[in-house]
Amino acid sequence: MKLSSLTDQLTVEATTGIQPSVDPDVKAVCYDSRKVIPGAVFVAIEGFAADGHRFIPAAVKQGAVAVVCRNPVMVDAVVIRVADPRAALALLSSRFYGQPAGEMILVGVTGTNGKTTVTYLLEQMLKKAGHRPGVVGTINYRYAGKALDNPVTTPESLELQAILRQMADAGVTHAVMEVSSHALDLHRVDGCRYDAAVFTNLTQDHLDHHGDMDRYWACKKRLFVDFLKPADADHPVRAVVNGDDPRGQELVRVLGAAALRTAIYGDGDILPFAVIRDLAGIRGSIVIPGGEIPFASPLVGEFNLENILSAAGAALVLGIPPVAIAAGIDATPCVPGRLERIAEGGERTIFVDYAHTPDALENAIAALRTLTPGRLITVFGCGGDRDNSKRPIMGEIAARLSDLAVVSSDNPRSEDPLTIIAQVEAGVRQVYTRRLSTDALKNGWQGNGYMVEPDRRAAIGAAIGAARKNDAVLIAGKGHETYQILANETIHFDDREVARQVLAAMNEAGA
Repeated sequence: MKLSSLTDQLTVEATTGIQPSVDPDVKAVCYDSRKVIPGAVFVAIEGFAADGHRFIPAAVKQGAVAVVCRNPVMVDAVVIRVADPRAALALLSSRFYGQPAGEMILVGVTGTNGKTTVTYLLEQMLKKAGHRPGVVGTINYRYAGKALDNPVTTPESLELQAILRQMADAGVTHAVMEVSSHALDLHRVDGCRYDAAVFTNLTQDHLDHHGDMDRYWACKKRLFVDFLKPADADHPVRAVVNGDDPRGQELVRVLGAAALRTAIYGDGDILPFAVIRDLAGIRGSIVIPGGEIPFASPLVGEFNLENILSAAGAALVLGIPPVAIAAGIDATPCVPGRLERIAEGGERTIFVDYAHTPDALENAIAALRTLTPGRLITVFGCGGDRDNSKRPIMGEIAARLSDLAVVSSDNPRSEDPLTIIAQVEAGVRQVYTRRLSTDALKNGWQGNGYMVEPDRRAAIGAAIGAARKNDAVLIAGKGHETYQILANETIHFDDREVARQVLAAMNEAGA
């Protein structure tokens, strides 16, 4: 592809360099100078850790034939100056990979919590209807029997367009994407036009990036206002919105008839009926316009009922028949790290969940609280280098809803783990002032309280060891993650693996 063809959609402020009129062939688009090959276009984006402008000379030395950047530079390559290199990267990436999003039906799922589970459910519904779905999400990217690890919910635009190209070439019919607020704010999904979109909920998260809830919401809303295709005669409904959520109600007023409303408590187009919720899952019927869908799911908790309704609504928007919706719900196993049951628990019930926001933590604990005949023990922490205002809030929630709150480390990153724990503990102590020792737990504890154990492995061991018959243990915060991010290294760490190791050791010891 010629440079002129690749860049003809950019709003260019100036073209300079040693030979600005040269129109070279482009072999790659890169924003990481270490990945530049001869014939590449290097886009200098201003990242959180480093400014790509610093690496322009290195990129040119490695063979970049053109540079796209904000600031003027003089190098032996074509220099294309733009106002926003991130936005330019998205357009260039889509163009370079042949605009693959337009070759598939694109579905976007956004919201603070529930995105991953909704995509898993919708994936199975599409399969049961005979389609070939691909998924871009928090746990992985998967299509055509392949699963690829991913570092973020929605990848940078270059990687996203490459993945969509692979999906389209593999015959994927529907690309189902988790769309994060970061992705919308940082132009990662520019170049994508969605055929359908789902809003799950909006609660506190990512305020370290957005500043306040209004700006956070403004980013989320863009999926429906800026990226969703308009309704037309063939597609009168494009969106599925949680009508129980206050921001969802606001969104319904904006979208009007182009949105289907899900609801458990209020008015809606998609409603639950005669639902039974227990530790075996959720069973009942979904009332839809013109009918009813009986269903049974192994997923646990009321928040998963919300996710089931959202996925069913998206399936209806896509024209999937009710029988395939029901079959898809039944076929969706426990989603990795989402109230995932650790099977070897014997008389103890142990769950691992990704809950790392106040609302998600409250939903997970509340779900188990209503289903647990004995005591409920929650192990949790808060991530470092993230919104610290939610730390005492999560501490208060865990203490209020649990019989024993075990405060530990999550991914401390560059922060001091003890500082994070102290901020969480401030919230815990609004409910419990009784701090228990490890020895107290080993000797059998009575009443309510909390303990602090910075070592997450030891915290999990203490919690499981303290559980008795009919008790439940929730290990929250990391879910499907198989690592722990420390100040100077990232180590292997999997809550599920650790829990199973603890249980195996206890079984061997006859505990």
